[in-house]
Amino acid sequence: MGPNQPQQPPQTPIDGVQHVIAVCSGKGGVGKTTVAVNLAVSLAAQGHKVGLMDADVYGPNVPRMMGVNAQPMAAGEKIEPLENFGVKVMSMGFLNPEDKPLVWRGPMLHGVVQQFLRGVEWGKLDYLIVDLPPGTGDVQLSLLQTTAITGAVVVTTPSDVSLEDARKAVLMFRQVRGEVLGLVENMSYLVAPKSGEKIDVFGCGGGKQTALEMGVEFLGELPLDPEVRKGGDTGSPVALRDGSDPHAAEYHALAKKIVERVQQVGGPSGPSISIED
Repeated sequence: MGPNQPQQPPQTPIDGVQHVIAVCSGKGGVGKTTVAVNLAVSLAAQGHKVGLMDADVYGPNVPRMMGVNAQPMAAGEKIEPLENFGVKVMSMGFLNPEDKPLVWRGPMLHGVVQQFLRGVEWGKLDYLIVDLPPGTGDVQLSLLQTTAITGAVVVTTPSDVSLEDARKAVLMFRQVRGEVLGLVENMSYLVAPKSGEKIDVFGCGGGKQTALEMGVEFLGELPLDPEVRKGGDTGSPVALRDGSDPHAAEYHALAKKIVERVQQVGGPSGPSISIED
C-alpha cells in the first residue's frame, strides 16, 4: 500500500463465529455454489454448527439449492437467518425478486457484504461458509479487507481454462496474505451409468498438478454426477445422504479434510492488504 493510500479498516472476527471459510473460484461455471452448499450440509451432518452466507449477489443460487424461500425476519437490530438441514442461511436471493437483476457498483456490494457478515444474527457457529462470486473483484476484497477469515477453498474443474483462473484466485489470496486451505477439482470425471467406465470429460489430473505446482493442499476430486445436479435443482443437496452413499461420500470426505486443514492452520488471521498501483 502506497503512503498516500487510505488506511484499510482492521480485519475483525464475527461475533460468535469461530471460523470463516471462503469458497471461491477464478471463473463461473465450475460448480462453486454446489460445493459450498454440500460442504455446509456435510459439516452440519458431522455435528458442527454451520452457517452459509451467499455472497454471490449477482447470481444467488443458494436459496434454491438449500430448499429455502422466505423473507428473513428482524431480530432486534439484526436479521434472523433462515435455516434448513441444520444450516443457517442468508442470501440476497431472499431479499430480491428471483428474476430482478442487480446492477450495483462496488460501494453497494461492500455494504451488503458487511450487512450479511455483521448484521445477521448468526449466533454461535463453528463454521461460516461464504460462497463468493467468481473472480477476484469487489466482493472478495470487501470480505478480505474487513474480516478475519480462517482460509479459502478454491474450486476448479480439470480444464486448462478453469485452472488458469484458479491460479489467479490462489494468487489473490496470497497477495492479501490470506490462507488457502486447498484446491478442489469439481466435475473431475463422469461414471458411465451402465458400464461404470470413468470418463474424463474436462481433462485429467490438472487440479492435482496445479495444487502441487502452487504449493497448496489438494482436497480431492468431485465427480460430474447427475444426482448432485438433481439435488441442487430440487433443494435437496446430495450431502443429506449418508456418507456411505456413493453420491454423497466425496462431499463428506471433503468436509473432513477441510476440518483437518482448519486444525492445521489454527485460528483465523486477518489478511494484510497490499494492492499494487
